[in-house]
Amino acid sequence: MTPEQKILYQQIDEILWYEWDPIGVNVYEGARDEYYSYLPQIFNLKISGANKETIAAALFKIETEIMCLSGNMEHCREIAGKIVDL
Repeated sequence: MTPEQKILYQQIDEILWYEWDPIGVNVYEGARDEYYSYLPQIFNLKISGANKETIAAALFKIETEIMCLSGNMEHCREIAGKIVDL
């Protein structure tokens, strides 16, 4: 990973932790690694040039299929927009 990619990876991690947080655990520092397993997928989408809808769909799929939540596509779009804008 280049130094720029390391910074991007960290920025995406912070967005997922502080802003996406679909299960509401970011108030617990002990859960800081909760979203680490999803980070490589979202990072790879970003560096491959994926658009907002593609990243939003990936986030929504994580919420609904992996976490078994009802999901919030509008919130996923908002978060995806922030990631695309990095």
